[in-house]
Amino acid sequence: MNRLLTSMGEILIDFLPILADGQTSGFTMHAGGAPYNVAVGMARLGQPTAFAGKVATDLFGRYLRGRVAGEGIDTRFLRDDAGQSTLAFVAQEDGEPVYAFYGDAAADTRLTAAEVPEALFAETSILHCGSISLLRGSTPDAVLATVARLHGRALISFDPNLRPSLVRDEAAYRARLARLFALADIVKISAMDLAWLAPGQPLDRAAADLRAQGAALVVVTQGGAGVLAWRGADRLQVPAFAVTVVDTVGAGDSFNGGLLAGLAERGILSRAALSALPAADLAATLRFAAAVAALTCARAGADPPTRAEVRAFLIQAGHEG
Repeated sequence: MNRLLTSMGEILIDFLPILADGQTSGFTMHAGGAPYNVAVGMARLGQPTAFAGKVATDLFGRYLRGRVAGEGIDTRFLRDDAGQSTLAFVAQEDGEPVYAFYGDAAADTRLTAAEVPEALFAETSILHCGSISLLRGSTPDAVLATVARLHGRALISFDPNLRPSLVRDEAAYRARLARLFALADIVKISAMDLAWLAPGQPLDRAAADLRAQGAALVVVTQGGAGVLAWRGADRLQVPAFAVTVVDTVGAGDSFNGGLLAGLAERGILSRAALSALPAADLAATLRFAAAVAALTCARAGADPPTRAEVRAFLIQAGHEG
């Protein structure tokens, strides 16, 4: 069995803003989608990485497939579709990214469970999923079926990465999230997303509820306020690194990539191993992920760092690289 870290979900075109005098004056084209960004992050950190999903055969889709291959990511689980590519426009409002999506019936929404190859189940040690791949078409059922089949056989990571403006049936969406919270070993969620999921609840109470649903490790990212994590009796707090922030696009995805790559470096490829990891080592892994996110915020777009860049950054900050 190979030791693949597989990220599953959407891949799309991000049109990122060109700013002039603090206003969006145009856009530049980039490969995007949270699961794709996570895959890029893991691959750049030196982990054997695959991406599972569906990509269009239009000009945008051909560009996307080329980007996946160019990052050294295994493309065997990436299926072609005759539909169009999802386009996502990202702009800045009050210092935060806002999104506009154009992708009804697009290729990334049309993956079916039957199209997920057996090799994915045989070779995947860590599976990551989440984001808008859970919102439209047949892809949500394909993701759920894949997670259910790998439950107990691979380490399952889930980041809902919510886009409430895209949710059309909130009750059905919340039910889908609940199924994934029950199947996931790791839940990483932003404080903003947690506030939508559990409005009015303190972080500790909301995180305890997620752990009660099934997760062994719950991680809440709070931007510049750092990271909180809960596992068993452990409550860990990791401060954010001080960097000059260029933008925050892809920061959460880079954190996910850093967390999963950091766990894989330590041989943590199962729920049992995650539960047995010493708290100090878990804290060091969370710090590694925070460094990956910080370096991503220090440059434009979802552009995660290499392993060598993270090592140098951590050593400069007084930590082991």
